[in-house]
Order: sequence, then structure tokens, then C-alpha cells
Amino acid sequence: MRKSIFYSISFILFVFPLLFLVYKSFYGVWVWGSPDQGNPSVRAWERLLNQGEFLDSIGISIWIALIVLGLNLVIGITSGKVYAFSSFRGKSMLEALMMLPLFIPVLVVAIGLHITFIRYGLSDHWLGVALVHLVPTIPYSIKMFKTGYERIGSKLIEQSTILGGSSLQRLYHVELPLLLPSIRSVLFLTIVISLSQYVLTAIIGGGNVVTLAMVYYPFTNTADEAVVAAFSIVFALIPIAFYIMLEGCLTVMLPYQHLRGRKKL
Repeated sequence: MRKSIFYSISFILFVFPLLFLVYKSFYGVWVWGSPDQGNPSVRAWERLLNQGEFLDSIGISIWIALIVLGLNLVIGITSGKVYAFSSFRGKSMLEALMMLPLFIPVLVVAIGLHITFIRYGLSDHWLGVALVHLVPTIPYSIKMFKTGYERIGSKLIEQSTILGGSSLQRLYHVELPLLLPSIRSVLFLTIVISLSQYVLTAIIGGGNVVTLAMVYYPFTNTADEAVVAAFSIVFALIPIAFYIMLEGCLTVMLPYQHLRGRKKL
């Protein structure tokens, strides 16, 4: 009974909206009082593909998201481990300050960083956009990895040290496999946040770095809802495809993951 309720709610909240967007992208808007919906058309998809910067923006968005993800994993794992296992003066205050970028208006952060990025030549460059995307993502990553390390505990890491394992061996064979739930959460959340950044990208990129969000948001003002629906489908499927691809990479790269799949079978 509970599974049926869960699947029903999941279908209503996640699957049905996507199916509705697919329907609207081919049929457009149904006018009230019209006797029929009309014939399906790929006009919206053709207009989307003919948009000059559309395909290029997908590549730039994916490249920036990969850079942001890599930096989040490195910073999140190292900082999360320190916060989980170390005690030092001002730790609580530092954790509170770490979450501060999530409560400060994005426009204030972007304008403040823009001045600094201009001085160092990072403005109007994809690297500057990738670095500014760390502002809304790093706090989540550190929190998630801190929780992951607290869940693991220090005993397993201490045992691997006693058995003679190096720091890299401990990381690869002990920490990363046990941190996989946190890695999955950071992976998906970071990609979604990075792809959806419009204000930060517009200010730091200066219009020279055109991501998918930069192309997408102007389309929301158009009256052609079929085009908006087609664009929304692409915008939704990219993080999903990204997640599936990286999940496969994690299964191959991290040890013992293939053994878990065999146990389930």
C-alpha cells in the first residue's frame, strides 16, 4: 500500500509534468472552445535547433558544470573531513559563515566578485563563471560530505591506518566507497545548480559566456509555449543524462561497486 502511494505521488510530481511538456512541445497550446487539438508538429523543435547559440550553449554549460563538480568534490571532501573529525576554536562560527552565501542576495555576491574578477582577468571568461558557480554550491557540498564522514566515523579510517594503508589508499578503498551516497547527492545537486545559474553567469560572463540558462530564460517571455516546452524538456533531460553517465563512471572507477550489484542480483 505504501509503495503504491509512493509511486503514485512520484508519478504525479515528476513523471506527469515531463509527459505534459512532451505533449505541449508537439501540440502547442489548445485554445478553449476549439473542437480538436490539431495535428502534432515538430515546428517547436525545429525552431529550437535552428537557434544559433543553442547547441554551443549546451557544450559550454556541460564543460562549466564538470569544472564546478570537480572543484566541489575536492573542496567538499577535504573540508567535510576536517569539519567532521577535527575540533578547533571558532568551528561553529566558521560553519555558520560557510552557509552565509546561501542567505545573501545573489546580485550582491555577483557584483562584489565581479570587481575582483576584473582585476584578475577572470571576468567575461568561462573560468570566472565556473568559479562564481562555487558560491551557491560549495556550502551544500561541504555539509553533505561532513554528514557522510560523520556517518562513517573515525574507527574505520583508524583501522586502515593501523594496517599500513597510505592516505591515498584509505581515500580510494575506504572513504570514497562509503561516501558514495554523499557523492551522488553532490553530483546531482551541483549539476542542477550550475546549469540553472542565470544572474551569476550574466554578470561574470558579461554576455561572452553563453550557457543554456542564458539562452533559455529569454524564451520564457515568448508566447509560443510549444517552444518553451521543448526547451524545458532539454533543460530537464541534460542533468538526468549527466547523472546517469557519471553514475556509470562511479560504478566503474570506485572499488567494490560491481560486487554490490552482483549481491543485489
